[in-house]
Amino acid sequence: MSPKTTTLDSGLRVVSYEMPQLQTTSLGIWVKAGARNESAAQNGIAHYLEHMAFKGTNRRSALQIAEEIEDVGGEINASTSMEMTAYYARVLKDDAPLAIDILSDIILDPKFDKNELERERGVILQEIAASIDTPDDLVFDLAQRAAYPDHALGRPILGSAEAVKNYNGAAIAAYRDQHYAAPSILVSAAGAIEHERLVDLAHSALSSLPTTAGPKWDGASYEGGVHLVKKPLEQTHVVLCFQAPGYLSKDIYALQVLSGVLGGGMSSRLFQEVREKRGLCYSIFAYASAYEDTGLLNVYAATGPQETGELVDVVSDQLRSIANSVTEEEIKRARAQLKAGLMMSLESSSARANQIARQMMIHNRVVSPEEIIEKIDAVDVSAISKLASGLFERARPSLGAVGDLSGLSPYDDIAAEFA
Repeated sequence: MSPKTTTLDSGLRVVSYEMPQLQTTSLGIWVKAGARNESAAQNGIAHYLEHMAFKGTNRRSALQIAEEIEDVGGEINASTSMEMTAYYARVLKDDAPLAIDILSDIILDPKFDKNELERERGVILQEIAASIDTPDDLVFDLAQRAAYPDHALGRPILGSAEAVKNYNGAAIAAYRDQHYAAPSILVSAAGAIEHERLVDLAHSALSSLPTTAGPKWDGASYEGGVHLVKKPLEQTHVVLCFQAPGYLSKDIYALQVLSGVLGGGMSSRLFQEVREKRGLCYSIFAYASAYEDTGLLNVYAATGPQETGELVDVVSDQLRSIANSVTEEEIKRARAQLKAGLMMSLESSSARANQIARQMMIHNRVVSPEEIIEKIDAVDVSAISKLASGLFERARPSLGAVGDLSGLSPYDDIAAEFA
Protein backbone atom coordinates (compact mmCIF):
# COMPACT_ATOMS: atom_id res chain seq x y z
CA MET A 1 0.00 0.00 0.00
CA SER A 2 1.07 3.58 -0.68
CA PRO A 3 -0.22 6.79 0.91
CA LYS A 4 -2.88 8.64 -1.04
CA THR A 5 -3.45 12.39 -1.05
CA THR A 6 -6.20 14.72 -2.22
CA THR A 7 -6.49 18.51 -2.13
CA LEU A 8 -10.04 19.83 -2.09
CA ASP A 9 -11.08 23.04 -3.85
CA SER A 10 -11.08 24.82 -0.47
CA GLY A 11 -7.39 24.06 0.02
CA LEU A 12 -8.09 21.37 2.64
CA ARG A 13 -5.75 18.42 2.21
CA VAL A 14 -6.54 14.78 2.92
CA VAL A 15 -3.93 12.04 3.30
CA SER A 16 -4.39 8.38 4.18
CA TYR A 17 -2.52 5.12 4.45
CA GLU A 18 -4.68 2.03 4.27
CA MET A 19 -3.72 -0.89 6.52
CA PRO A 20 -6.42 -3.45 5.62
CA GLN A 21 -5.12 -6.02 8.09
CA LEU A 22 -6.33 -3.80 10.96
CA GLN A 23 -9.79 -3.46 12.44
CA THR A 24 -9.20 0.08 13.70
CA THR A 25 -8.63 3.51 12.20
CA SER A 26 -6.48 6.31 13.60
CA LEU A 27 -7.44 9.68 12.23
CA GLY A 28 -7.17 13.33 13.03
CA ILE A 29 -7.29 16.93 12.00
CA TRP A 30 -3.93 18.69 11.97
CA VAL A 31 -3.70 22.48 11.93
CA LYS A 32 -0.52 24.28 10.89
CA ALA A 33 -0.83 26.72 13.75
CA GLY A 34 0.56 26.49 17.25
CA ALA A 35 2.41 28.47 19.85
CA ARG A 36 4.63 29.99 17.17
CA ASN A 37 1.60 31.79 15.71
CA GLU A 38 1.04 33.69 18.95
CA SER A 39 2.04 37.25 19.71
CA ALA A 40 3.68 37.93 23.07
CA ALA A 41 0.29 39.02 24.42
CA GLN A 42 -1.25 35.72 23.23
CA ASN A 43 1.26 33.33 24.77
CA GLY A 44 -0.53 30.09 25.65
CA ILE A 45 -3.72 30.84 23.73
CA ALA A 46 -3.23 28.05 21.15
CA HIS A 47 -2.98 25.55 24.00
CA TYR A 48 -6.01 27.09 25.73
CA LEU A 49 -8.00 26.71 22.49
CA GLU A 50 -7.03 23.04 22.27
CA HIS A 51 -8.37 22.52 25.80
CA MET A 52 -11.59 24.43 25.16
CA ALA A 53 -12.37 22.41 22.04
CA PHE A 54 -13.34 19.52 24.32
CA LYS A 55 -15.49 21.63 26.63
CA GLY A 56 -18.63 21.66 24.55
CA THR A 57 -20.02 22.79 21.22
CA ASN A 58 -23.46 23.99 20.20
CA ARG A 59 -24.34 20.35 19.45
CA ARG A 60 -22.58 18.51 22.27
CA SER A 61 -21.73 19.16 25.90
CA ALA A 62 -18.29 18.26 27.23
CA LEU A 63 -19.79 15.10 28.73
CA GLN A 64 -21.46 14.15 25.46
CA ILE A 65 -18.18 14.49 23.58
CA ALA A 66 -16.54 12.04 25.98
CA GLU A 67 -19.53 9.69 26.09
CA GLU A 68 -20.06 9.47 22.33
CA ILE A 69 -16.48 8.47 21.58
CA GLU A 70 -16.24 6.10 24.53
CA ASP A 71 -19.64 4.51 23.80
CA VAL A 72 -17.95 2.94 20.77
CA GLY A 73 -14.75 2.12 22.66
CA GLY A 74 -12.79 4.89 20.98
CA GLU A 75 -10.14 7.29 22.20
CA ILE A 76 -9.85 11.02 21.55
CA ASN A 77 -7.16 13.55 22.42
CA ALA A 78 -5.26 16.59 21.18
CA SER A 79 -1.87 18.23 21.45
CA THR A 80 -0.32 21.62 20.83
CA SER A 81 3.26 22.11 19.64
CA MET A 82 5.19 25.13 18.47
CA GLU A 83 4.06 24.87 14.85
CA MET A 84 1.04 22.54 14.86
CA THR A 85 -2.08 21.61 16.77
CA ALA A 86 -3.52 18.13 16.34
CA TYR A 87 -6.93 16.71 17.26
CA TYR A 88 -7.04 12.95 16.85
CA ALA A 89 -9.00 9.80 17.59
CA ARG A 90 -8.71 6.05 17.30
CA VAL A 91 -11.84 3.98 16.70
CA LEU A 92 -13.07 0.75 15.21
CA LYS A 93 -13.20 1.00 11.43
CA ASP A 94 -17.00 1.38 11.22
CA ASP A 95 -16.91 4.34 13.59
CA ALA A 96 -14.68 6.59 11.48
CA PRO A 97 -17.66 8.80 10.45
CA LEU A 98 -18.45 9.43 14.12
CA ALA A 99 -14.83 10.31 14.89
CA ILE A 100 -14.64 12.80 12.00
CA ASP A 101 -17.97 14.30 13.02
CA ILE A 102 -16.83 14.86 16.60
CA LEU A 103 -13.39 16.18 15.64
CA SER A 104 -14.81 18.61 13.10
CA ASP A 105 -17.48 19.73 15.57
CA ILE A 106 -15.01 20.60 18.30
CA ILE A 107 -12.78 22.71 16.05
CA LEU A 108 -15.52 24.37 14.01
CA ASP A 109 -18.09 25.12 16.67
CA PRO A 110 -16.67 25.25 20.22
CA LYS A 111 -19.08 27.04 22.51
CA PHE A 112 -16.58 28.74 24.85
CA ASP A 113 -19.08 28.54 27.69
CA LYS A 114 -18.10 30.99 30.42
CA ASN A 115 -18.30 28.44 33.23
CA GLU A 116 -16.29 25.88 31.25
CA LEU A 117 -13.77 28.57 30.38
CA GLU A 118 -13.21 29.35 34.06
CA ARG A 119 -12.94 25.68 35.02
CA GLU A 120 -10.42 25.00 32.27
CA ARG A 121 -8.47 28.11 33.21
CA GLY A 122 -7.93 26.49 36.60
CA VAL A 123 -6.84 23.23 34.96
CA ILE A 124 -4.29 25.02 32.77
CA LEU A 125 -2.96 27.07 35.68
CA GLN A 126 -2.41 23.80 37.54
CA GLU A 127 -0.64 22.41 34.45
CA ILE A 128 1.64 25.46 34.38
CA ALA A 129 2.33 25.14 38.11
CA ALA A 130 3.17 21.46 37.70
CA SER A 131 5.62 22.31 34.91
CA ILE A 132 7.33 24.94 37.06
CA ASP A 133 7.53 22.45 39.94
CA THR A 134 9.09 19.80 37.67
CA PRO A 135 12.74 20.76 37.14
CA ASP A 136 13.30 18.46 34.17
CA ASP A 137 10.40 20.23 32.44
CA LEU A 138 11.25 23.76 33.50
CA VAL A 139 14.89 23.53 32.44
CA PHE A 140 13.93 22.95 28.78
CA ASP A 141 11.75 26.07 28.78
CA LEU A 142 14.65 28.07 30.23
CA ALA A 143 17.09 26.88 27.57
CA GLN A 144 14.53 27.57 24.84
CA ARG A 145 14.02 31.09 26.16
CA ALA A 146 17.77 31.65 26.13
CA ALA A 147 18.00 30.45 22.54
CA TYR A 148 15.14 32.60 21.18
CA PRO A 149 14.55 35.58 23.48
CA ASP A 150 11.67 37.88 22.52
CA HIS A 151 10.36 35.35 19.98
CA ALA A 152 7.45 32.92 20.10
CA LEU A 153 9.86 29.95 19.94
CA GLY A 154 11.34 31.13 23.21
CA ARG A 155 8.03 31.21 25.07
CA PRO A 156 6.44 28.15 26.75
CA ILE A 157 3.64 26.41 24.87
CA LEU A 158 1.52 26.39 28.03
CA GLY A 159 1.84 30.16 28.37
CA SER A 160 2.39 32.13 31.54
CA ALA A 161 -0.02 32.15 34.46
CA GLU A 162 -0.41 35.91 34.11
CA ALA A 163 -1.47 35.63 30.47
CA VAL A 164 -3.80 32.66 30.96
CA LYS A 165 -5.65 34.50 33.74
CA ASN A 166 -6.66 37.22 31.27
CA TYR A 167 -7.96 35.25 28.28
CA ASN A 168 -11.67 35.20 27.52
CA GLY A 169 -13.77 33.34 24.97
CA ALA A 170 -13.66 36.20 22.49
CA ALA A 171 -9.84 36.26 22.46
CA ILE A 172 -9.60 32.50 22.01
CA ALA A 173 -12.22 32.53 19.24
CA ALA A 174 -10.37 35.34 17.48
CA TYR A 175 -7.15 33.29 17.45
CA ARG A 176 -9.04 30.30 16.02
CA ASP A 177 -10.80 32.39 13.37
CA GLN A 178 -7.48 33.89 12.30
CA HIS A 179 -5.56 30.62 11.94
CA TYR A 180 -8.00 27.74 11.41
CA ALA A 181 -8.57 27.85 7.65
CA ALA A 182 -8.79 25.11 5.02
CA PRO A 183 -5.34 25.74 3.44
CA SER A 184 -3.75 25.34 6.89
CA ILE A 185 -5.61 22.16 7.80
CA LEU A 186 -5.01 18.52 6.97
CA VAL A 187 -7.10 15.42 7.60
CA SER A 188 -4.94 12.34 8.06
CA ALA A 189 -5.86 8.71 8.69
CA ALA A 190 -4.18 5.33 8.80
CA GLY A 191 -5.60 1.88 9.34
CA ALA A 192 -8.81 0.32 8.09
CA ILE A 193 -10.09 3.14 5.91
CA GLU A 194 -10.41 3.74 2.18
CA HIS A 195 -9.08 7.03 0.88
CA GLU A 196 -12.17 7.95 -1.12
CA ARG A 197 -14.34 7.43 1.93
CA LEU A 198 -12.07 9.65 4.01
CA VAL A 199 -12.19 12.38 1.36
CA ASP A 200 -16.00 12.28 1.36
CA LEU A 201 -16.13 12.46 5.15
CA ALA A 202 -13.66 15.34 5.29
CA HIS A 203 -15.43 17.29 2.55
CA SER A 204 -18.80 16.89 4.26
CA ALA A 205 -17.58 17.70 7.77
CA LEU A 206 -15.24 20.62 7.01
CA SER A 207 -16.88 22.40 4.07
CA SER A 208 -17.56 25.50 6.19
CA LEU A 209 -13.89 26.25 6.84
CA PRO A 210 -12.60 29.63 5.60
CA THR A 211 -10.62 29.30 2.39
CA THR A 212 -8.11 32.10 3.01
CA ALA A 213 -5.04 31.09 4.98
CA GLY A 214 -4.10 33.06 8.06
CA PRO A 215 -0.91 35.10 8.53
CA LYS A 216 2.49 33.38 8.44
CA TRP A 217 4.60 33.25 11.54
CA ASP A 218 7.65 35.47 11.99
CA GLY A 219 11.09 34.17 11.12
CA ALA A 220 13.22 33.03 14.04
CA SER A 221 16.64 34.37 14.96
CA TYR A 222 18.80 32.32 17.31
CA GLU A 223 20.69 34.40 19.86
CA GLY A 224 21.84 32.19 22.73
CA GLY A 225 22.40 33.12 26.34
CA VAL A 226 21.50 31.89 29.79
CA HIS A 227 18.46 31.51 32.05
CA LEU A 228 18.89 30.07 35.55
CA VAL A 229 16.42 29.28 38.34
CA LYS A 230 17.74 28.54 41.80
CA LYS A 231 15.70 25.94 43.70
CA PRO A 232 16.42 23.88 46.85
CA LEU A 233 16.84 20.56 45.00
CA GLU A 234 19.13 17.59 45.48
CA GLN A 235 20.18 17.76 41.83
CA THR A 236 21.10 20.44 39.32
CA HIS A 237 19.30 20.05 35.99
CA VAL A 238 21.18 21.44 33.00
CA VAL A 239 20.35 21.87 29.31
CA LEU A 240 23.03 23.07 26.91
CA CYS A 241 21.91 23.75 23.34
CA PHE A 242 23.30 25.06 20.06
CA GLN A 243 21.83 26.51 16.89
CA ALA A 244 21.16 23.74 14.36
CA PRO A 245 19.44 23.22 10.99
CA GLY A 246 15.66 23.32 10.65
CA TYR A 247 13.63 20.43 9.28
CA LEU A 248 13.70 21.78 5.71
CA SER A 249 17.51 21.74 5.66
CA LYS A 250 19.40 19.08 3.73
CA ASP A 251 21.40 18.51 6.93
CA ILE A 252 18.41 17.41 9.02
CA TYR A 253 19.31 13.72 8.79
CA ALA A 254 22.93 14.40 9.68
CA LEU A 255 21.66 16.33 12.70
CA GLN A 256 19.59 13.36 13.84
CA VAL A 257 22.55 11.00 13.41
CA LEU A 258 24.84 13.40 15.27
CA SER A 259 22.44 13.64 18.21
CA GLY A 260 22.32 9.84 18.29
CA VAL A 261 26.12 9.55 18.31
CA LEU A 262 26.35 12.08 21.12
CA GLY A 263 23.55 10.96 23.39
CA GLY A 264 21.01 8.70 21.73
CA GLY A 265 21.45 5.57 23.83
CA MET A 266 23.55 3.63 26.32
CA SER A 267 26.39 3.23 23.82
CA SER A 268 26.50 6.95 22.96
CA ARG A 269 29.51 9.10 23.72
CA LEU A 270 27.96 11.18 26.45
CA PHE A 271 26.36 8.23 28.25
CA GLN A 272 29.59 6.26 28.17
CA GLU A 273 31.92 9.12 29.12
CA VAL A 274 29.79 11.00 31.63
CA ARG A 275 27.84 8.22 33.31
CA GLU A 276 29.66 4.95 32.75
CA LYS A 277 33.30 6.08 32.96
CA ARG A 278 33.01 8.98 35.39
CA GLY A 279 29.78 8.31 37.29
CA LEU A 280 28.82 11.99 37.17
CA CYS A 281 25.08 11.53 36.64
CA TYR A 282 22.23 9.08 36.31
CA SER A 283 20.51 10.64 33.30
CA ILE A 284 22.08 12.26 30.24
CA PHE A 285 20.95 12.41 26.63
CA ALA A 286 21.14 14.51 23.47
CA TYR A 287 18.36 15.23 21.01
CA ALA A 288 17.55 17.46 18.05
CA SER A 289 14.56 19.80 17.97
CA ALA A 290 13.77 21.21 14.55
CA TYR A 291 11.40 23.89 13.27
CA GLU A 292 10.75 25.17 9.78
CA ASP A 293 13.63 27.63 9.60
CA THR A 294 15.82 26.82 12.60
CA GLY A 295 16.63 24.10 15.08
CA LEU A 296 18.58 23.13 18.18
CA LEU A 297 20.99 20.41 19.21
CA ASN A 298 20.33 19.87 22.92
CA VAL A 299 22.10 18.05 25.73
CA TYR A 300 20.32 17.38 29.04
CA ALA A 301 21.82 16.05 32.26
CA ALA A 302 21.01 16.06 35.96
CA THR A 303 23.64 15.67 38.63
CA GLY A 304 24.61 16.67 42.15
CA PRO A 305 25.65 20.29 42.74
CA GLN A 306 29.27 19.30 43.44
CA GLU A 307 29.52 17.45 40.12
CA THR A 308 27.88 20.09 37.93
CA GLY A 309 31.02 21.95 36.96
CA GLU A 310 32.90 18.82 35.99
CA LEU A 311 29.91 17.43 34.11
CA VAL A 312 29.52 20.56 31.98
CA ASP A 313 33.27 20.56 31.29
CA VAL A 314 33.22 16.94 30.14
CA VAL A 315 30.16 17.52 27.95
CA SER A 316 31.82 20.58 26.40
CA ASP A 317 34.97 18.57 25.69
CA GLN A 318 32.95 15.86 23.97
CA LEU A 319 31.06 18.35 21.82
CA ARG A 320 34.19 20.21 20.75
CA SER A 321 36.12 17.06 19.92
CA ILE A 322 33.53 15.06 18.02
CA ALA A 323 34.13 16.77 14.67
CA ASN A 324 37.66 15.38 14.56
CA SER A 325 37.12 12.05 16.27
CA VAL A 326 33.78 10.60 15.18
CA THR A 327 34.07 7.08 13.79
CA GLU A 328 32.19 5.13 11.14
CA GLU A 329 31.24 2.57 13.81
CA GLU A 330 29.49 5.26 15.87
CA ILE A 331 27.67 6.60 12.84
CA LYS A 332 26.61 3.13 11.74
CA ARG A 333 25.14 2.47 15.18
CA ALA A 334 23.24 5.78 15.25
CA ARG A 335 21.92 5.18 11.73
CA ALA A 336 20.68 1.74 12.78
CA GLN A 337 18.85 3.23 15.77
CA LEU A 338 17.14 5.81 13.59
CA LYS A 339 16.09 3.29 10.98
CA ALA A 340 14.83 0.79 13.53
CA GLY A 341 12.83 3.49 15.31
CA LEU A 342 11.29 4.54 12.01
CA MET A 343 10.30 1.04 10.94
CA MET A 344 8.96 0.06 14.36
CA SER A 345 6.76 3.16 14.47
CA LEU A 346 5.21 2.31 11.10
CA GLU A 347 3.59 -0.76 12.64
CA SER A 348 1.25 1.50 14.62
CA SER A 349 -1.69 3.14 12.84
CA SER A 350 -1.57 6.12 15.22
CA ALA A 351 2.13 6.71 14.56
CA ARG A 352 1.61 6.24 10.82
CA ALA A 353 -1.26 8.77 10.73
CA ASN A 354 0.87 11.25 12.68
CA GLN A 355 3.89 10.67 10.46
CA ILE A 356 2.13 11.19 7.14
CA ALA A 357 0.36 14.26 8.55
CA ARG A 358 3.64 15.85 9.63
CA GLN A 359 5.29 15.05 6.30
CA MET A 360 2.44 16.64 4.38
CA MET A 361 2.58 19.70 6.62
CA ILE A 362 6.34 20.01 6.21
CA HIS A 363 7.02 18.80 2.67
CA ASN A 364 3.57 18.85 1.06
CA ARG A 365 4.14 15.20 0.20
CA VAL A 366 4.58 11.89 2.01
CA VAL A 367 8.23 10.89 2.12
CA SER A 368 8.54 7.12 1.75
CA PRO A 369 10.40 5.08 4.38
CA GLU A 370 12.78 3.97 1.63
CA GLU A 371 13.69 7.57 0.83
CA ILE A 372 14.21 8.37 4.51
CA ILE A 373 16.43 5.33 4.99
CA GLU A 374 18.43 6.25 1.89
CA LYS A 375 19.08 9.72 3.32
CA ILE A 376 20.01 8.32 6.72
CA ASP A 377 22.43 5.86 5.10
CA ALA A 378 24.03 8.73 3.16
CA VAL A 379 25.22 10.34 6.39
CA ASP A 380 28.92 9.57 6.75
CA VAL A 381 31.95 10.69 8.75
CA SER A 382 32.50 13.68 6.49
CA ALA A 383 28.90 14.89 6.92
CA ILE A 384 29.02 14.56 10.71
CA SER A 385 32.42 16.24 10.96
CA LYS A 386 31.28 19.17 8.83
CA LEU A 387 28.03 19.60 10.75
CA ALA A 388 29.67 19.30 14.17
CA SER A 389 32.27 21.90 13.22
CA GLY A 390 29.52 24.28 12.20
CA LEU A 391 27.55 23.68 15.40
CA PHE A 392 30.28 23.78 18.05
CA GLU A 393 33.08 25.96 16.68
CA ARG A 394 32.74 29.74 17.22
CA ALA A 395 29.28 29.06 18.63
CA ARG A 396 27.21 30.81 21.28
CA PRO A 397 25.50 28.14 23.39
CA SER A 398 22.22 28.47 25.23
CA LEU A 399 22.20 27.36 28.85
CA GLY A 400 19.28 26.57 31.12
CA ALA A 401 19.73 25.28 34.66
CA VAL A 402 17.47 24.59 37.64
CA GLY A 403 18.38 23.60 41.20
CA ASP A 404 21.39 24.22 43.41
CA LEU A 405 23.59 26.34 41.13
CA SER A 406 26.58 26.63 43.44
CA GLY A 407 28.70 24.24 41.38
CA LEU A 408 27.78 25.62 37.97
CA SER A 409 30.49 27.61 36.22
CA PRO A 410 29.60 31.13 35.07
CA TYR A 411 27.93 31.22 31.65
CA ASP A 412 30.71 33.35 30.16
CA ASP A 413 33.28 30.71 31.08
CA ILE A 414 31.19 27.95 29.50
CA ALA A 415 30.54 30.02 26.38
CA ALA A 416 34.25 30.80 26.07
CA GLU A 417 34.94 27.09 25.52
CA PHE A 418 33.13 27.37 22.17
CA ALA A 419 34.21 30.86 21.12
